[in-house]
Amino acid sequence: MKKIGLLSDTHDYLDPKLKDFFAPCDEIWHAGDVVSYHILDELQSWKPIRVVYGNACNQDVRKDWPLDDHFVCEGLRVWMTHIGGYPGRYSQRVRQEFMKEVPDVFICGHSHILKVMRDEKFGHMVINPGAAGNHGFHKVKTAIRLDFAFGGLKNLEVIELGMRGRKN
Repeated sequence: MKKIGLLSDTHDYLDPKLKDFFAPCDEIWHAGDVVSYHILDELQSWKPIRVVYGNACNQDVRKDWPLDDHFVCEGLRVWMTHIGGYPGRYSQRVRQEFMKEVPDVFICGHSHILKVMRDEKFGHMVINPGAAGNHGFHKVKTAIRLDFAFGGLKNLEVIELGMRGRKN
């Protein structure tokens, strides 16, 4: 079993409450729009990280991190990207990739809207941790912690980090 901390759309702000929330995690995954390196440096000082770049990331982040990360975690095929969409409303690029291979878990950010749902058509889980930063239209900053246990997801927890714009 592997415990994962999942966040997205920090937009150059890392809420200090995340350090304690992610303390029991084995890894931290960032689903894009970290924006610049100082956030990645901080996250790496806490735990090993996986990162995809988002549309707001600077060139340094884009040259060192991928647009898409396809990997296996505890027997589950995972695809993490920033702009993905949701069941019935995936981006064209994502729909085309699903015609070739569907992951067990699809993780994306970008919308700033926390969602965890099963895609009935393709049969996989879709996870968007919402936005953990202060930039955007979301009202509440969020992140997720969950367990990848061989063949399934367990113990998903959401943290609400306070209202957007406040450095609580």
